[in-house]
Amino acid sequence: MKYSKTLILFGLSILLTTSIMAQKLKTGTSYKTAIGVRGIGTSGLTIKHFTSSNHALEGIIGFYPNAFSATLLVERYAPAFEEPGLRWYYGIGGHIATQSDVIRNEGIYRRETSEVGFGVDGIFGIEYKIQEVPIAMSLDLKPFIEVATDGDAFIALDPGLGIKVTF
Repeated sequence: MKYSKTLILFGLSILLTTSIMAQKLKTGTSYKTAIGVRGIGTSGLTIKHFTSSNHALEGIIGFYPNAFSATLLVERYAPAFEEPGLRWYYGIGGHIATQSDVIRNEGIYRRETSEVGFGVDGIFGIEYKIQEVPIAMSLDLKPFIEVATDGDAFIALDPGLGIKVTF
C-alpha cells in the first residue's frame, strides 16, 4: 500500500511536469531561471533570472588559475530576426575579482601578493532557447574596465559562450 501511494504521487508529478512543459512550448521559449556554464573569456558558473519578460539579472562566478571573480549584470532582451527562441540582449553591471600570485619557497607554497579588482562591465549578445528541450545557448561580448588595488588597470572584450539549463 505504501508503494502504491508513492507510485500515484510520482505519476501525478510527472503529469504535472509534462503539462507545465507543454504549456511553455505552446507559449514559445520563455523561461524564468537558467543555470549553466560560461566559457572562453570569463569562465565559470552562471545563473540568470528574469524579473519580467524582457529583463533579467545574471550572476557569473569566474574561476581562473590563482583568481576568482563575481559579476552581476542587469540585462534587457529583444526578439532577434523574428525567429522564435532567438533574442538579443544587452546590459550593464559590475564585478569584483581577487588574484593571488603563488610562489614556491623551500618546498612550501605561500602567497607572495594578493590584489582585489573592481570593474564595470557591459554585455551584448544573442541567446537561443531551444524549444523542445530546457536548454539555452548564448554568445556574447562582456567588455569590462577593472582597477586593482595595486594600481593596475585592465580593459578586455571578454567573449563568452554559455550553455544553460532552463526552468
